[in-house]
Amino acid sequence: MVKTSLATKAVAVTLGVLVIAGLTAMPAQAAPKSGLKIAIIPKAINNGYFTAWNKGAQKACKEISATCKYMGPTTATGPAQVAFINQAIQQGYNAIVISAADQNAITPALKKAIARKICIVTSDADITDTKSRTVAVLPASSERIGAAEVDWIAAQIGNKGKVAVLSAAATAANQNAWIEAMKRQLAAKYPNITLAGVYYGDDDATKSAQQYNQILTEHPDIAGIISPTTVGIRAAAQEKLSKGSKVAITGLGLPSEMAPYVLDGTVKEFGLWNPIDLGYVGTMAAAECASGNLKQANGAKFTAGGKSYTQGANGIVYLGDPYKFDKANIATFAKIY
Repeated sequence: MVKTSLATKAVAVTLGVLVIAGLTAMPAQAAPKSGLKIAIIPKAINNGYFTAWNKGAQKACKEISATCKYMGPTTATGPAQVAFINQAIQQGYNAIVISAADQNAITPALKKAIARKICIVTSDADITDTKSRTVAVLPASSERIGAAEVDWIAAQIGNKGKVAVLSAAATAANQNAWIEAMKRQLAAKYPNITLAGVYYGDDDATKSAQQYNQILTEHPDIAGIISPTTVGIRAAAQEKLSKGSKVAITGLGLPSEMAPYVLDGTVKEFGLWNPIDLGYVGTMAAAECASGNLKQANGAKFTAGGKSYTQGANGIVYLGDPYKFDKANIATFAKIY
């Protein structure tokens, strides 16, 4: 479950302090080199979530005097990202920070970058081949994210009924892992809730709205929809508001985008971590790697914002649990991201 004390931690970001659960003071280590060139590649560049993610990345770049270019496709697919990975290779970047739109399709391009001595850090969404990047900076374990979303929807529908998932792309590694965790949480804790199916909006607002309506058409008795994507949950809320429905909606969304729907009662509660933190920490990790200070190793540490981050198995770094947003706190968080 998400603790309310996390709200205080999130507000601290506005004061220029990155406060993440489970971090410790950092011993002195070599600073990143100045003058690095770092490519920041989102799943899709026209997505508010990644605008916030890039805000954190640019903050890190400014602190270490790096040149960082935010570049990426308008459609969230692996093949579309490959062109930008190749661009970073051709232009001699020192590091790439990328949120993988496809857990496998971008791997050959990343291997090509590594062969050119370019450091790779995944941030927000990882790839299957963990040897094709140094570290992965992820929001929280898939188990905790998936379980939290199920708990949120269960509370709204009285622990019984039919629910569906409105996801992003079928190839999105992070969403797929969260959905599997949702299934485990449903089986373990909610025997009276049935999963009607998983629908894919491909992180496209129009397609996500169409998929929302398809869910309601195919399952007129649907009680709730979980959308673990900022594009999907916003599209679902817009459709519910414009057409009317009693279906409960939760998932992962940006407070700044979802505030109107929470305040008018269309959505009761949803959650997210701070994408600004993800971009910041991922970029700092890339800078440490490009400076020769960071390699993939279980237990290895690096610094970001004066805090120490420790790698787990396969170079994975988790930031902490998602925050839960509702009428009591949405206005505060909407001012942050």
